[in-house]
Amino acid sequence: MAKLNVAIVGYGLAGSVFHAPLIATTDGLRVAAIVTNNPKRKREAKAAFPEASILIDPEQLWSNRHTCDLVVIATPNEHHAPLAMAAIDAGLPVVIDKPMAVTVKEANDLVLASQEKNVFLSVFQNRRWDNDFLTVRRLIGSDMLGQILRFESRFERYRPQPKENAWRESGDPAQAGGLLYDLGSHLIDQCVNLFGKPKEVYCEMNVRRPGAKADDDTFVALTYESGVIAHLWMSAVARMAAPRLRICGLKGTYEKYGLDPQEDALRAGRTPKDPDWGKEDPSKWGRIKSEIDGLAFDGQIETLPGAYQWYYSLVRDAILKNGAPPVEPGEALITMQIIEAALDSAMRKQPVLVY
Repeated sequence: MAKLNVAIVGYGLAGSVFHAPLIATTDGLRVAAIVTNNPKRKREAKAAFPEASILIDPEQLWSNRHTCDLVVIATPNEHHAPLAMAAIDAGLPVVIDKPMAVTVKEANDLVLASQEKNVFLSVFQNRRWDNDFLTVRRLIGSDMLGQILRFESRFERYRPQPKENAWRESGDPAQAGGLLYDLGSHLIDQCVNLFGKPKEVYCEMNVRRPGAKADDDTFVALTYESGVIAHLWMSAVARMAAPRLRICGLKGTYEKYGLDPQEDALRAGRTPKDPDWGKEDPSKWGRIKSEIDGLAFDGQIETLPGAYQWYYSLVRDAILKNGAPPVEPGEALITMQIIEAALDSAMRKQPVLVY
């Protein structure tokens, strides 16, 4: 298979831990260039990918677009939209790490530009391929839960000390720090993927830790025309774990504790080429209580293996075959609309409609 040359712009956590290993282990893709002006990260990038070009300025990509088949934007949030727009203007297919942009206007401009220029655009929402979410999609698709009434989802952790000088901890709105943009992007995207666009958003944003400047304990409620109510929690001050997912339907309830193991595996240097990638110990499987056609079930149900590698396989196929992106730009735009509505709701301290 001929390989598509991929350039990664940014080599911090997102670029080095998530994107680069997934790209490098996807058949038909290769890491051809890495853009970073950080001396330490330049050394790390060269050590990990000795055949890749190490560049200090993304302008080097736009002026030599023939050397690249796909650009991945893995920079801090404030640079997502400007860099993605530059890639689109150069006619280069582009993947943006979540969130798509800082504002709805930026996101909408990207969608329109990609459509007008017929350039591939997708957003890296890897947690659509978390083990628990894949399992939930299967349960909903097989109607084991019946009509969904309530969807509860959490990404909570305990990090009592804010990281100094970290853009994710910044209180500057232009930098889009805080948990709503970070973990909230994943939680909201999963709801968009399952249920579409809600009619109403309610949000509570809090800054709890001493010295913190951005939201670190946030709650979002989404209300849908279908009757589904989604409750989403994201926190850096939770010592004890609540259910990662809890879904209630007219026929059954599914509850799951514990996080997908893929992030920890990538941080430890493992890749999807390793045996048993994405598989979970049976002791961590979720529980379902359901009754269908008079048959009752109450017990554990196997968690599907997580599969972050599917994202870039789908990107490859979409580019080569002119197919649909694995995460549609329009869905990413809805996620931005919900985030912006959540910010408005938190400021007003009341529910707001999503436009």
